[in-house]
Amino acid sequence: MSYPRRVAAGVVAALGALAIGIVVPAPAIAEPSTPASYPTASSATRLQGYFFDTCTAPSLSALAAWRGRSPYTGVNIYFGGRNRGCAQPNLTPSWVQSAAAAGWSLVPTYFGDQPFCMSGSKPYRYAASGAAARGAADGNDAVAKARALGLRAGSALYADVEHYDRAAAGCTPAVRTYVSEWTRALHRAGFLAGVYVHQESGLRDLAYGYNWTSYARPDAVWMARWDNVATVTNWPTASNSLWAEWQRSKQYRGDHNETWGGVTMNIDSDVIKGPVATVAKNYRVTSTSTLNVRSGPSSAYPIIGTLAPNATVSVVCQSRGQVVGTTSVWDRITSGGFVTDRYVSTPSTTGFSAGLPICSYPGQLNISTPVNTRSGPGTAYAANGTVQGGGLAYVACQKAGTKVGTTSVWNQLVDGRWLSDYYVANASNTTYSAPVPRCP
Repeated sequence: MSYPRRVAAGVVAALGALAIGIVVPAPAIAEPSTPASYPTASSATRLQGYFFDTCTAPSLSALAAWRGRSPYTGVNIYFGGRNRGCAQPNLTPSWVQSAAAAGWSLVPTYFGDQPFCMSGSKPYRYAASGAAARGAADGNDAVAKARALGLRAGSALYADVEHYDRAAAGCTPAVRTYVSEWTRALHRAGFLAGVYVHQESGLRDLAYGYNWTSYARPDAVWMARWDNVATVTNWPTASNSLWAEWQRSKQYRGDHNETWGGVTMNIDSDVIKGPVATVAKNYRVTSTSTLNVRSGPSSAYPIIGTLAPNATVSVVCQSRGQVVGTTSVWDRITSGGFVTDRYVSTPSTTGFSAGLPICSYPGQLNISTPVNTRSGPGTAYAANGTVQGGGLAYVACQKAGTKVGTTSVWNQLVDGRWLSDYYVANASNTTYSAPVPRCP
């Protein structure tokens, strides 16, 4: 097959001591934890499990044959880049919508320009002097192509970085610069920046410079090591403390055929605990009267629109809010507003629905050491875990609490834990950050 292959290895030192709410000087909101600017109708989506990658996006009939029969719940798509080697006759907005509606998670990969020192024959390459411009250009193009396919802001887009000669003069700084500008371009548009890297070059170099302030740090890494060990921990090139918060994927088996439901495909096998694409899903308004669209997940927020009975509504994600009938769930729709899930035909009438993400707006921790999470929005609440330094905090909502550093804002994460916003790179380290809703 003509699509990229990777193998993996290397060592990185462990990170430092635990931060326990001690006030420290105001952290920077630039590199390495460059904040993303999320638009209103956005959300991150996470996947834990198995996916497969193949050069050409499979037909919907092939996906239907594999769904529920194979161990895979996700599929990679090569959605752009000048070095993309395969035609994509199936990859259309309709295909994306149908694949997502059928329950498939999508892992979008962009096969853009490669470093001048790349090992291989791909024709489009950047020189060291052009790495910054190329990284920004590829990032901007990836965002445009992702949007054209219906991938929402908050999606993770993965840049393919092929194996390269680290001994070549200027090679490693060029790659770091490309990845940094790719990351910055995606963050400006509200997307998460992932990279698909070789264990002996890209992963090694990015891990070594994980906390460097010279470069923006990507949000997620996807590496290959064909050892048939499906794990996202204990990698030889990156300590478990790096990209530790739902930020990892591994290609653990290379080219091989698998047959499920009578359909054979040549694939690589992958395991993931990390961010994927966000795709809005269509449902129906079930109320018998006009359904109000509000600016937040409660009837206390202003009405910003309405939906007619039986109208189609495209749901991006779900958020906790005011109780209406049997549910406290509210749906964030593609206009950016919220409607109560009580009157939407999602699978559940009492809680979050399978197949829809909990609304989240991730920000990297802007310090290098782990930070305690709490059972409530304040330092007086019991510690109940940590978020690793530099890791992603998947923020669901914000609420006022104990002042830490320059802010009294606390973030509730999608798993219910609380983290001071002071340690999270987002739009502000003094007040609330749009479009994150207030916690009920």
